[in-house]
Amino acid sequence: MLQGKVVVVTGAGGAGCGRAVARRFAHEGANVVVSDIDRAGMDETAALIRDAGGTVEACQADMRSKEEVEALIAFAERKFGRLDVLVNNASSGLFHPDRPLDYWDEMVAVDLLGTLWATRSAIDVMRRSGSGAIVNFSSTSALAHGRLKGSGSPAYDVAKAGVLRLTTMLGYLGPKENIRVNCIAPDWVAAPQVQKYFDSLTAEQRKADGVPSRLTSLDEIANAVLQLATDVELYGRVLVWWSDDAPKLIGWGDPGHTLLTAFASADKE
Repeated sequence: MLQGKVVVVTGAGGAGCGRAVARRFAHEGANVVVSDIDRAGMDETAALIRDAGGTVEACQADMRSKEEVEALIAFAERKFGRLDVLVNNASSGLFHPDRPLDYWDEMVAVDLLGTLWATRSAIDVMRRSGSGAIVNFSSTSALAHGRLKGSGSPAYDVAKAGVLRLTTMLGYLGPKENIRVNCIAPDWVAAPQVQKYFDSLTAEQRKADGVPSRLTSLDEIANAVLQLATDVELYGRVLVWWSDDAPKLIGWGDPGHTLLTAFASADKE
């Protein structure tokens, strides 16, 4: 399916979605460029791909730096002559529900600005070959209008909402330039730290704390990203995956505010 295609995956140095996605694309025959600020983790991901017979290059990049993000995309084109798929997975990793007013700058810089810079650079490279696909990572936290529980980071939700809207605003590139931009918005994913917390709770505690009854597996996420990158009928679409439900696409043109309530304004004399 992807034999000889060139794929860049950001945030691929941990044991979460980025690594799983990179390995999935390599398994399909793609030439993969893995990137992360963590050199050791990034190299570990590259070694896993090589050991499985895949083709991979590693390029360290700090997503807070526009210059380093642009250099990453240029690296992929220089090494392999083109860029077919960009997966914007990198996240700051500074999500501390008990400190909601901290790390705002870094969260927005990595999760939103890094995605913007990588997307803009990738579009220029993809234009030279006449096609391409970009898959962005958002979150279900970008969807709900207010959290039922007073936890989470405003900066994280803002960044992920921005990524979601970036995706839909670039939908026009699909029919116009054959560059398809899509987005996945997962709920609770079975990355190691999340799995550890999930396993520490009883079923009753999960229900009381709003934790789903199951986690979306890393393989499920990787397979969904692969489909978003390869289905030529999808562009400008957002795939929402609540962990207790099946993955579903938001309807095109959905205003996103169907649960409206009346607002009684005071009469002014």
